[in-house]
Amino acid sequence: MALLSVNVNKVATLRNTRALDVPSVVRCATTCLESGARGITIHPRPDERHIRPRDVDELAALLRRYPNAEFNIEGNPYDEKWMNHIRRVRPTQCTLVPDAPEQSTSDHGWPLAEHADRLRPLIAEMNALGCRVSLFMDHDSADWPTARAIGAARVELYTEPYARHFAAGDLDFVSHFAVAARRAADAGLKVNAGHDLSLENLPHFIEHVRPVAEVSIGHALIADALELGLTETVRRYIIAAEGMTE
Repeated sequence: MALLSVNVNKVATLRNTRALDVPSVVRCATTCLESGARGITIHPRPDERHIRPRDVDELAALLRRYPNAEFNIEGNPYDEKWMNHIRRVRPTQCTLVPDAPEQSTSDHGWPLAEHADRLRPLIAEMNALGCRVSLFMDHDSADWPTARAIGAARVELYTEPYARHFAAGDLDFVSHFAVAARRAADAGLKVNAGHDLSLENLPHFIEHVRPVAEVSIGHALIADALELGLTETVRRYIIAAEGMTE
């Protein structure tokens, strides 16, 4: 059973095409929580292409009304603007992602041999603020013990390779993620997962990769909501994440 955290970046992307608060990021996040989602995820970028500082503050205020739900803020901790969000709102979880400002989306995990020493004090600061730290990692990494040693409590498996292989009909590729999850767990880490997970590929992932504590899903979920409605979409993703059948 994995908890569902809904990434609302794409809601903000649509809103930002007009000088209106439509669609409302906070209203959509509220609908997700009222529909059973156990968390809200955002990934503020330096250029504010989607999530803006006001969204961070308003979502933090919203999540305080839902004590059983988590606020997960993703981003690169080397960006001082991102770190200021963390210091200001103190989310439940900080997911550290090694993305460059010009990237359209996250596309790889941390090579910790190059970054461990620089990340260690930043992780210590986030832990001191009361935030749980998760590191975005590739499935073929060998750095699980290092991730735990520098203070992370979790890792988030970057699942785009799994989604790509699944779409091509290679269902066995999921075994690589099952191995990664076991190795991370053996190192004392809990495992999250995210990127290109969908209603089609999530059940197979949850069936074969254990244990997974949380899945963070945005693009596919928001796209499905255009056809199914947000409440029904969240319900279906919760069923998939919890490994149930309707």
